[in-house]
Amino acid sequence: MMSIDIKEETHLFAELLRKTDIYLEYTEARNAIKQDPELYRKVNEFRQRNFDLQHNTREEDLMDAADAFERENEEFRANPLVDRFLGAELALCRMLQEVSLQVIEEMDFE
Repeated sequence: MMSIDIKEETHLFAELLRKTDIYLEYTEARNAIKQDPELYRKVNEFRQRNFDLQHNTREEDLMDAADAFERENEEFRANPLVDRFLGAELALCRMLQEVSLQVIEEMDFE
């Protein structure tokens, strides 16, 4: 049986992912927003609050809390740099999620 170096193959696969338009857009958006350290700090606070909301809110309260959070941050999200970065980050997360799901399907893992 042929020995496969999973770490090396994973490294090569990550290189392919870094060449995708989705990843390239993410890195460009991240680099652009990092040019304004205060805005980048605020984006990270927003991301942390969003994470906390999703993971620490009772399921029956989540919709109302999410609506309030969206209204509270509407002006912040209207900033083109913020919107571009958060949109690019979401697209990257979705791509990685799809890849993970496909790997699980290919593995016939139940």
